[in-house]
Amino acid sequence: MAEDMSIETYLARGGVLTTPANVPPRYRAELLKLMATFVDSELAGAAGFADIINQGPGIQARIAAARIVLEKTAHADRVLRLMGEFGADTARYADHHPWTARLARDADIGQSRSQHDMRLAVFNYPLQGWADAVVMNVLMGRAVTLQLEELSHVSYQPLAEAFRTILPVETRHAELAEEGLMTLVESTGTEPLQDLVDYWWPRVAASFGQEASDKFEGLKAMGLRRTPNAELKTRWQQQATSILTKAGLAPAG
Repeated sequence: MAEDMSIETYLARGGVLTTPANVPPRYRAELLKLMATFVDSELAGAAGFADIINQGPGIQARIAAARIVLEKTAHADRVLRLMGEFGADTARYADHHPWTARLARDADIGQSRSQHDMRLAVFNYPLQGWADAVVMNVLMGRAVTLQLEELSHVSYQPLAEAFRTILPVETRHAELAEEGLMTLVESTGTEPLQDLVDYWWPRVAASFGQEASDKFEGLKAMGLRRTPNAELKTRWQQQATSILTKAGLAPAG
């Protein structure tokens, strides 16, 4: 970085940072929020899915589900270590935390956060059985891969590298869910699955945040975002619709 260039200008021009040293306060706050949202969502998602493992139809399905829980927890740990380098209180993650806490099935909280942590709103809703978990993970899996691809370009280089390593593993999770969906269609038909799609579609869609976010330009200037929420959501709708169509299902609405 040129000596006469401010960090803000450097970041706005596509520069990257490699250590917590000299990170501007606002950048630090937004970066920690981004990391905490990922960590808490991975831990909450893993905890919810762990309760479903033994409902899997056969040993191989249960092994795949257990591996997903393990890998999501490992992903959370990897990013949590980066948070620790910024002085975040990572010790609280060693204590008992209600990662399995969920709201009532008919709750509708939009994009609201949990009172317990920074998990995305979608991880506040309970899973009700194997088919429900598969449908949720089909839709959320595609959302996660799109969001991780976006975040793999953040201007904090160690985090971008972590997300680039995590992305192919999460992509495989999404593929496993899609394989599981096709198996379910063969065994149960589409009618019960369509009801589950109708339930999860708007809740996963909400994970992309407000379509016209006032914060986006500020985050873009810091190199923490590139693509507007509305564009990411549209891509997700297109990809998820294609997957559902192959299975004889339709998007909600």
